[in-house]
Amino acid sequence: MAERVSLTLNTNTDTNTMSSLRTQISATRLLCSSSRSRLALSASSSPSSLSFTRSLVSSPLLSQIKRDQVALVNRSFSSSSATTKCTSATDPEQLKSAREDIKELLNTKFCHPILVRLGWHDAGTYNKNIKEWPQRGGANGSLRYEIELKHAANAGLVNALNLIQHIKEMYSGISYADLFQLASATAIEEAGGPKIPMKYGRVDTSSPHECPEEGRLPDAGPPSPANHLREVFYRMGLDDKDIVALSGAHTLGRSRPERSGWGKPETKYTKEGPGAPGGQSWTPEWLKFDNSYFKEIKEKRDEDLLVLPTDAAIFEDPSFKVYAEKYAADQDAFFNDYAESHAKLSNVGAKFNPPEGITI
Repeated sequence: MAERVSLTLNTNTDTNTMSSLRTQISATRLLCSSSRSRLALSASSSPSSLSFTRSLVSSPLLSQIKRDQVALVNRSFSSSSATTKCTSATDPEQLKSAREDIKELLNTKFCHPILVRLGWHDAGTYNKNIKEWPQRGGANGSLRYEIELKHAANAGLVNALNLIQHIKEMYSGISYADLFQLASATAIEEAGGPKIPMKYGRVDTSSPHECPEEGRLPDAGPPSPANHLREVFYRMGLDDKDIVALSGAHTLGRSRPERSGWGKPETKYTKEGPGAPGGQSWTPEWLKFDNSYFKEIKEKRDEDLLVLPTDAAIFEDPSFKVYAEKYAADQDAFFNDYAESHAKLSNVGAKFNPPEGITI
C-alpha cells in the first residue's frame, strides 16, 4: 500500500505555508461546490439541461480541479519539513473528495448497481468462526486480485473495478477496502436510498494469497433457498431481518444470463439501457432505490421482472415473510433497517486503523 500521511503536523510546521495551503484548498473546494450547485440548479429546469449538466460535471475542467487539489496536498507535504505520522488506513479529506468523484461517475455511467455489488462481494466473504484477519474475510480489498475476481459469483465485477480504478489512483490515502464500501454506500444514497451510517479506516490485504476460498457468497438458486440464505448470512453474524432487508437492494440493477446464468437477455425495461442494454431487472425503475422490490416479488404480476428462488423465499419462509410484508407496506421501515444492515455487512470482519474507525 502506498505510504500515507496524516493531517496532524508537529510544532515545527511552517505556519505561513500551511495557512496558504488551507486557503488554496478552500478556494478550490469552493469552486467545485459552487460549480456543482449551479449545475444542479440548471438540471432541474429541463431534460436538455440535465443532459448538459451531466456532460459538464464530468468535463475535464472539474476533473482537473480535483486533480490539482490532490496534487496540491501531496506537493505540500512532500516539501514540508514537518514530521508526518500515519494514523489511519484512510485519509478523511481524501474520502470526502473521492465521494464527490463517485457521485460524478454515477451521474455519467449509471453504475449504481454494480458498485453496490462490488462493496457487498468484498464484504460478504466474512466467516465469524475464523478469528484471524484476513483469513476470516470481510471488507479487506481482496476482491481487487484476479484470483478472487474470477470466482463464479464475481462474474462481471472486473468492470466495477475498472470504473473506479482512476479514483483509487487519484487518492493514495484511501484503501481499496474503504473505496469499495464508499462506492457502495454512495450508490445507494444517490439512487434515492437511505443515508448509510458508515465508518472508514479499513486495512487492505497485501497479496492475492490472502484471498478467501471460493464459495462463501450466496447462490441464487440453491436446492433449499431459505436454508442457504441463513447458512451464508448467519456465518457472517447476520440475522433474518438483515437477510430480508439486504435482499431489498435488488430494487437496483439487472441480472445478466451471460454472467450469472439467470434472467432474460433483455426486457421492455432494459432493452434501451441506460448504460449497456440488456439483462432482466427485479423492478421497472431499476436505478431507483425504494421498496418496489418487495411489492413486485409479492405480486409476481409481471413476467418481465425477475424473481430468483432466493427472492421468492422471503415471502415463503414464515420468519422472512414478517419482514418482507412489513417492507412492502412501509418504505420508511425498510430504509431504516436497510441502512443498519448495510453498515453491519460493511463492517463485519474488517480490520480498522484506528480500531474504532473514522467517520466523514
